[in-house]
Amino acid sequence: MKKILVIEDNQEVRENIAEILMLTGYEVIQAKNGREGVSSVIKERPDLVLCDVMMPELDGFGVLRVMNNHPELMDIPFIFLTAKSEKEDFRKGMGLGADDYIAKPFDHTELIDAVEMRLRKSDRIRSSFDRTEAGLRRFYSEAKAIEELSALSEERELRKYQSKDIIYEEGQHARWLFFIISGKVKCYKINDFGKELIMNIYSEGDFFGYHTLVREEVYIDNAMALEDTQVRLIPKDDFTMLLYNNRDFSAQFIKMLANEAQETEETLLSMAYSSVRKKVANALVKYAEKNPADDSEETPLIHASREDLASLAGTAKETLIRTLSDFKTEGIIEVTTAGIRILNMAKLENMPD
Repeated sequence: MKKILVIEDNQEVRENIAEILMLTGYEVIQAKNGREGVSSVIKERPDLVLCDVMMPELDGFGVLRVMNNHPELMDIPFIFLTAKSEKEDFRKGMGLGADDYIAKPFDHTELIDAVEMRLRKSDRIRSSFDRTEAGLRRFYSEAKAIEELSALSEERELRKYQSKDIIYEEGQHARWLFFIISGKVKCYKINDFGKELIMNIYSEGDFFGYHTLVREEVYIDNAMALEDTQVRLIPKDDFTMLLYNNRDFSAQFIKMLANEAQETEETLLSMAYSSVRKKVANALVKYAEKNPADDSEETPLIHASREDLASLAGTAKETLIRTLSDFKTEGIIEVTTAGIRILNMAKLENMPD
């Protein structure tokens, strides 16, 4: 049962809306002002919010601003209810990212139609991004939502890279958002002494290159194909207009940035404070996440050079080789001509510092 939050200071109007929604089959939560509404949306995580504009303590615009500051709330559909119909209010509400705007008084059918349409759209967007190229097309088509963007996003270049091909280099100007259809890509930095440090590894279904687009600066790292890779190139203008004009699209990327920031922080902390064994174990686990076992395999097989593993672990190649030898002796991994097979993932994941 879908859960809807109604934020309305007029008790009679609020209870009337709640009754209509409950009779239609929705679970309804009521809030009598904006502050109470913010608390309810954080606590209850409704599937949709109906919110009056003019309210005491915190108006509807304030409620939406608070939601926009919480990535976990940004993808909740938001519909304004207002007794005013001035164009300035409509522009302000939609500019903040509202999904719809209903002017009071409205009839029951208008209310239910607006709610059902927004819930259906939200369900499609949440289910469409399934980390495949078909999923990208569905997500992208649904998320663009702005008619003027259709001409920009119809044709997106497919580019193929062989292993060790450079995709972009530090100092170059960003023109694209990249989406991996197949293969793997490493993003890395090189210090003044020529030592390489891998910041992240991306595989099928991943976006990369968006940090530079958001900052509107030159690349501060390098990207290289780790194997034969196919990448879809999405124009910079298309991406930035979606990011700044569509709540659904921006919410997806804020979540992506937050997840990646957390992973990067954990990686840097490991490099700074963990033992060599822990660093190498973490690198193997991270690489295995990008190389899941095939249906015919019981354990992951890692296809990676010793140089790349050492770069990802933040250690010297010779140190990595000695540690891999120890792991092999302990029965944690198996080293073959095909690659490194993990025999005991749990032991790697729980390697002591």
